Order: sequence, then structure tokens, then C-alpha cells
Amino acid sequence: MNTGSNQLRVPLVDLAAQQAAVRAELDVAAARVLGDAEFILGRDVDCFEKEFAQYSSCAHGVGVDSGTSALELALRAYGVGPGDEVIVPANTFIATALAVSATGAIPVLVDVDPLTYTIDVASIEDAITARTRAIIPVHLYGQPADMDPILEIARRRQLVVIEDACQAHGARYKGKRVGSLGSAAAFSFYPSKNLGACGDGGIVTTNDEDIAKSLRMLRNYGQEKKYHHVTRGYNRRLDNLQAALLRVKLRQLDAWNEARRECAESYRLLLSAAVVTPVVADYAEPVWHLYVVQVDDREEMQKYLDERGIGTGIHYPIPIHLQPAYRDLGYLRGDFPIAEQTAENILSLPMYAELPKTAVAQVAGAVAEFVATHHGAVQQRQMSVE
Repeated sequence: MNTGSNQLRVPLVDLAAQQAAVRAELDVAAARVLGDAEFILGRDVDCFEKEFAQYSSCAHGVGVDSGTSALELALRAYGVGPGDEVIVPANTFIATALAVSATGAIPVLVDVDPLTYTIDVASIEDAITARTRAIIPVHLYGQPADMDPILEIARRRQLVVIEDACQAHGARYKGKRVGSLGSAAAFSFYPSKNLGACGDGGIVTTNDEDIAKSLRMLRNYGQEKKYHHVTRGYNRRLDNLQAALLRVKLRQLDAWNEARRECAESYRLLLSAAVVTPVVADYAEPVWHLYVVQVDDREEMQKYLDERGIGTGIHYPIPIHLQPAYRDLGYLRGDFPIAEQTAENILSLPMYAELPKTAVAQVAGAVAEFVATHHGAVQQRQMSVE
């Protein structure tokens, strides 16, 4: 393996580095929960819900066990169920569609914007039918979807808008925090997220008090109070230990996001001549959950980078409409060409708040070196054919 004598391995994400930065505070928070022996819901859940809602400029936060549950329960709280349709972008993690399916509703897919990779607003109207109940715009990779035209369509068509903000903690759209823009929003606290738990977790934010009340019952067996079950609910609670740890990390989130922005800007400056770098919409302040570029010969580049100690990822290699799990929706290859083209060419480079500038330069140098070498080989092949 050729990693170079003075180069270190650069992982796609380094969870240990983040924990180390706040380890003492995490230990104190964990010890408090263990000492109180308050494990299910509890004081830290209550506090974290309020703190995260305030951070997201919302009136209410309802903690749940995952981002997928956050999406599903938000839909259920608004009455989405069997026979309904929910519009979802084709280029997203499959959990967005699975949450729709869990309610009994049908995900209706639309293509994505070729520049931002978020939902193509121009495609939404044609996908609406008499059965459409909701739209789920995904703030993919940490960049907000273009919300104003989506909300205008929703108002005109009387639809619910559930933001999938699972990759966008702290991002802003026209100066406003995501999570405060639609009817409700879902966030994930999967460990690798910008705000990650030490396990699974999620939250729903909303400004609707009745919806928040419904969500609190749905996550906890449908109880209005203990053993009084108003509706058929679920066991989808955020546990108190994770909430305590998330409270510690929330205080660092803005600083961590700013560090990600600095890494992203360095990548842009170093890589824009070599590969297709992300486009930041003029309405957006992204938080760079992932830094995704488009490249030719992705598998060869991945191998080249891996040999040099650089981790990469693909988010996501198969669009939803081509997944076997959703074959029954009846979509075919070619139905969503931008999502398909993106899935074939995107590559996620290392991105985390603690990523050193030297590592960014190392990654960018290896990418540029591969592109130069590869293009040279292509030119030589073309010359030999001629």
C-alpha cells in the first residue's frame, strides 16, 4: 500500500475525534443519568427537547428513537395513512421512503435538481394526484431544499410538508433554520450526523401544539398519561442517556458546523478544477454533513484513494426507484435520469469537524493526482487509436 512516508490515514468520518473533544462533559452527563437511574424519557429528554426546539426556532420538539421514526410519526400525526400518497425525491437515503411505507401510504418519487441534488421543485406539481397528502423535501447532504416554492405548492394544494432534516442540523434557508419551515421536521441523531448520539435517536420539531401532543402519545404507546391509551401508539422513545449526551453536544454544534464549512471551502478551492464540486444555492447556508463530488471512473478513484489511506463513501449508489424493495412501485430505469446519473458518479470525501487542514490538502491532492493521471491515460489511449 502506498500511503507515503509522511501521510496519515484519513477516514471518511472520525467519531472518536468528536467524542474526545467533549469526553469530560459526556462523562459527567452519563454519570448523572446513571446516578439518577432515570433511563426512559426523563428530565434530560424534557430539557433536550426544549433546547433543540429553541435551537431550531420551533415551539416544540418531541424526542424519538431514530430519524426514521421521526419521519413516520410526523406523517401519522398529520393523519397520513393507507391509500395516501407522499411525494419524495428519488435521490435520498431509503429511510425517507420507508417511513412513508410504514404508515401504509405510497411514496411517489420525483427527480432531483442536477446542481443541488435536492428535490426538483419543477417536478412536484406533475406528481400530485387526488390522493397526495404530503411532500417530504430532503435537505440532502446538509444543503436545504428550495422551500419557498414547495410551501407555496403545499398551501395551494392543501398538503402537509414534512422536512427531512436528518442530515441538516443547523442549516439555514434564507436565514431561517431548517426544521422550522414546514408543518413539521424530522432529525436523526445517528452517531455520524452533525449532531450525533452515542447510539440511535431522533426528534420531530413543529410549531403546532396539537401535533406535538399527538406525537408525544404516538411515541409512548398512545398514552395521554400512564395506562390511559388514547390511541394505538408505539414504543419509539428517545432514552434519557442519549438525551443527556446530546445536550452536551448541542452546545458545540454551531462551532462544529463552522469547521465543516471551512473544510468544504478548502475542498472547493483545491478541487474545482479537477472534479464537479457541490453548488451552494444562493438561498442556502449548508452544514456539510457530507461533501459529495462527481467523478468519472468512481470505482478506480475509490481504489486509488484507499491505497493512499483515504476513506470514501457513496451516498447513495442505487436510487430508490431501482431498489428491489420498491420494484412494486412500477418505476423503470430512465424515469429519473438526474437521480440515476448522480448515483453513478457521486463520491463522498472525508468530512467531519475535526478534519485537519493538512488532511483536506492530502485528500484533494490525491484526487487531483488521480484525475491528472487518469486523463493522461485516456489521452494516450485515444492517440494510439488514432
